[in-house]
Amino acid sequence: MADETRLNGTPLQAGDANPGFALPDSTGMVVRPEDFAGRRLVVYFYPAAFTPGCTTEACDFRDNLASLQAAGVAVVGVSPDSVERLAEWAEAEQLQFPLLSDEDHAVAEAWGAWGTKIVNGEERVGLIRSTFVLDADGTVQSAEYRVDPHGHVDRLRAQLAA
Repeated sequence: MADETRLNGTPLQAGDANPGFALPDSTGMVVRPEDFAGRRLVVYFYPAAFTPGCTTEACDFRDNLASLQAAGVAVVGVSPDSVERLAEWAEAEQLQFPLLSDEDHAVAEAWGAWGTKIVNGEERVGLIRSTFVLDADGTVQSAEYRVDPHGHVDRLRAQLAA
């Protein structure tokens, strides 16, 4: 059986208002989209710290952060990991952008990044790797679900001219 994913809820689309969030980062500080007003913001959802695909994606963001920031783009990552787990991962991988803890996955659900995954015939409910770009005013510029972590940041940089 082929792998497939079913999103729970309605996926976001370009032009939608972002659903917002107020989540603690790896230091315990609460972060909101409004904190990045006037800049474009990449909000990416990933399943779990310390896993191969998530580490690949996070390290790609880390390695390209300077060029993204030079283009006026900020980055935040969101997962259901605890603040403590995110702090360990940020230190281990030298991640210099906010990693946000959505332990009850309410934010992931609001953004359409939580759903049913069929992997090798087994049904699981969980976080669906997704990326959103917000305009400087906080409006959704683009929404991508079922993201492949390999080459993802290069594709985003091309899209954002970063």
